[in-house]
Amino acid sequence: MTTSSKAHRPVALVTGANRGIGRAIAHRLADTHHVLVGGRHAAAVQALVDELPSAAPFVCDLTDEASVAAAAGAIDRLDVLVHSAGLSSHGTLAETPAEDWRRLYEMNVVAVATLTRLLLPRLREAHGQVVTINSGSGFTSKPGNGVYSASKFALRALTDALREEERGTVRVSSIHPGRVDTDMQVELQAQLGREYDPDEHLRPSSVAEAVALAVFASPEAMVEELSIRPVVK
Repeated sequence: MTTSSKAHRPVALVTGANRGIGRAIAHRLADTHHVLVGGRHAAAVQALVDELPSAAPFVCDLTDEASVAAAAGAIDRLDVLVHSAGLSSHGTLAETPAEDWRRLYEMNVVAVATLTRLLLPRLREAHGQVVTINSGSGFTSKPGNGVYSASKFALRALTDALREEERGTVRVSSIHPGRVDTDMQVELQAQLGREYDPDEHLRPSSVAEAVALAVFASPEAMVEELSIRPVVK
């Protein structure tokens, strides 16, 4: 997956790009960037690649380091890395097994760290940018939200550390959406036994605009942390 043929465009990799927030981000960046569409399933990834004016697939299992290393090794240029892939879970501490903790940390924290580490040389060369899609749960936790919030608190710590380690070389932004109208949120509300009302949620495109604010900030500026929440409580 060489990117040299698209040298006239900056290159953006968006993980979790074939659905929800990631898909909206891929579409938002598509007018100006060559988009590497991240996902696990080749057919779904290719379907989005075919929709975009300049794109290529980035297919791998983000929790499999060998798979990630093989995919990342084929990238010869990278200007923007957007971590949008993630998992959610709901349950009290008393009812949440250790496997759920491991599963969320592997995807929401370890996978982000691994992919970023592997691509930092390309990002440094481009004086590029890392954007993590975090959550309002990365700031506060509520009953039944411990495992998800813990993973997002950890992601915020990772992002904060990376920002200071790479300051002056790579810009690092953390985006914290509230409730977003996605399949994940529909599933969560069903687990909670609540009626789902999309009007109480952000549109994925609104989160994509927050990402664009960070990506298109002038070169001397860095959007370090941004919280975006629905108007309806």
